[in-house]
Amino acid sequence: MRLSVYRIAANQLRTTRIKSVKTESPTVKTFTFKDRLCAKAEPGQFLMFWIPGIDEIPLSIMNAEKDGSVSVTVREVGEATRALNRMGTGEVIGLRGPFGNGFSLKKGKALMVGGGTGIGPLLFLARRLEQKIERPVFVVGAKTKEDLLFISELEKLCGPKNVVATTEDGSCGIAGLCTDPLEQILASQRFKMIYTCGPEKMILRVFELAKKHGIGLEASLERLMRCAIGLCGSCVVGKYRVCRDGPVFTAEQLEEVRDDFGVAKRDFDGRRIRL
Repeated sequence: MRLSVYRIAANQLRTTRIKSVKTESPTVKTFTFKDRLCAKAEPGQFLMFWIPGIDEIPLSIMNAEKDGSVSVTVREVGEATRALNRMGTGEVIGLRGPFGNGFSLKKGKALMVGGGTGIGPLLFLARRLEQKIERPVFVVGAKTKEDLLFISELEKLCGPKNVVATTEDGSCGIAGLCTDPLEQILASQRFKMIYTCGPEKMILRVFELAKKHGIGLEASLERLMRCAIGLCGSCVVGKYRVCRDGPVFTAEQLEEVRDDFGVAKRDFDGRRIRL
């Protein structure tokens, strides 16, 4: 009963004001605000963020503090995120959430693999795991050096030697995709769990490597989300609805939906399109 009441409350739209805005890169900003419910979120959960007069969009929660502060990291990719990234401190926003399930906090050495803004929820997870496990190895990827996010924070949490950066243009770290150094890392170290978030094609490759090496996997998927409560079906992946059954899925769950996972998604008209 208490859980049902909590879910009803989480789905009600609340308004709050932007507390701070931090520029992470030319196209990425982190917004911090206060919200009592979203401050209780677990790493991997998401919220629906309403930009007044524009749209409501799903965003992964990048951090949540006991004082009620919540942060999300946003890349400018369309009309809604463009409008959001032009908002400033003190402006009014709307929120629903938190929604979905988060990452499980497993004991043992962890490998984290993040691409783009997918690094955000993994950084949130790394903070929560800091006192529970030995320092994780964190592989981060981006197109260019200026697109790499949270490197200094990750190095403080994980140690500089445990952070491996990759860029597609070779401007920082290893030249290539963030999945390129994984074979060597997995061959030289033993891990209990792999956590990953980023583009779905990247996650598919991480899934394949976890399966090959017999390592547990949890992955946060990103799909088109409109309702966030499992009604509209826009975020389906096989038999699952990402907003309700995810966004974090285990390797076993992803194996069940291999016809869709890493292959296709639904567009705004509900049509199945290839990734």
